[in-house]
Amino acid sequence: MQQESDDQAFMRRAIELALRAQAEGEVPVGALLVRDRRVIGEGWNRPIGVHDPTAHAEIMALRAAAQSEQNYRLPGTTLYVTLEPCCMCAGAMVHARVEKLVFGAWDPKGGAAGSVFHLLPSEQPFNHRVAVQGGVLQEACSELLRSFFHSRR
Repeated sequence: MQQESDDQAFMRRAIELALRAQAEGEVPVGALLVRDRRVIGEGWNRPIGVHDPTAHAEIMALRAAAQSEQNYRLPGTTLYVTLEPCCMCAGAMVHARVEKLVFGAWDPKGGAAGSVFHLLPSEQPFNHRVAVQGGVLQEACSELLRSFFHSRR
């Protein structure tokens, strides 16, 4: 029960970070990395603002955590993100040795945690596996993206 409560609380923080991305004109995706119930890195989508195609929310959170921990390996961590990660971000999680991924909205166009690609499930032959839990605060995360793209049309 405590884990479910923690997952929702951390996802609410990811939603706050997604709103920061939206305020900057970016696709509203937010992410944070947690170890032992403590946030060690946060990020939000920034590819437009920093002119960097790799500046996805997950990558920004991983970079912040790696700097904070002074280590590119981040074992024992959970990554919370409002949208199912893409292939690039899934690969970065494997390289960083993230233990678990918790995401909100599924991405039927490019998700790499089961929607389109299956890069993280345990049957993959990688040297590290990331546990996956999708759909945490799914409706809130999905609505944030829907309203953002609706306003752009």
